[in-house]
Amino acid sequence: MPSIGVFDSGVGGLTVVRALRRRLPAESFLYLGDTARLPYGTKSARTVARYTERNVSHLVDRGVKAIVVACNSASATGLAHLDSPVPVWGVIEPGARTAAERCATSVGVIATEATVRSGVYERAIMAHRPKLEVTSRACPLFVPLVEEGWEADGVAEAVARRYLTPLVRRGIDTLVLGCTHYPLLSPVLARVAGNNIQLIDSAEAIAETVAASLEELSLRAQERDGPHRLLVTDDSPRFGRLARRILGPDAELEQVDLLV
Repeated sequence: MPSIGVFDSGVGGLTVVRALRRRLPAESFLYLGDTARLPYGTKSARTVARYTERNVSHLVDRGVKAIVVACNSASATGLAHLDSPVPVWGVIEPGARTAAERCATSVGVIATEATVRSGVYERAIMAHRPKLEVTSRACPLFVPLVEEGWEADGVAEAVARRYLTPLVRRGIDTLVLGCTHYPLLSPVLARVAGNNIQLIDSAEAIAETVAASLEELSLRAQERDGPHRLLVTDDSPRFGRLARRILGPDAELEQVDLLV
């Protein structure tokens, strides 16, 4: 049975792969980290859409049966006009639906500049509950902190306090982690946000969506017949180190060139 393709701009999307593996243990995954062009969150919508199209095309050429866009910036701006021969799911709608279901009165969304600029989370959450108050805040320093492996550092906590304090003061009770890098900062984010604010990680929500859809489409594997594989557009010891920490040692790493 072919693999499920997953892509993100860097290592953050591996948190989605981890959730998918827990939910779908019989599936194998082909992950593409576009590390040569990260971060996507500071790029224009047009550029992110072009990168998204190229990544999807490469995964399709590799023979995947379905694709998860494990990048909020690409899900927000790169999927509108995407033409794919295989099913494609973005991470925003499942996370937004979960937030709308669990929130009491007010939702905060932290994400990249591109995702916040698109307004996609506000629209998706309010489509489920129009009267909810939704406040978004761009947190551009979080991705490089994670990519540097500094998520447990005092610098990360100082930055988190700077970003989250205005949201906490607004009285939010739910915080959506609107970037797949951010779950790696969950301990510090939970500490800064406090016990009265629940964190929503869309990785678990997208895993449920993918499992249900594969069943519906008769694409679900019954037994794994290949290894998990990781593709990167710029190999680095940092990516390998973080990948092993998130997924463990049982994945093959390969560098590919998508820059043309």
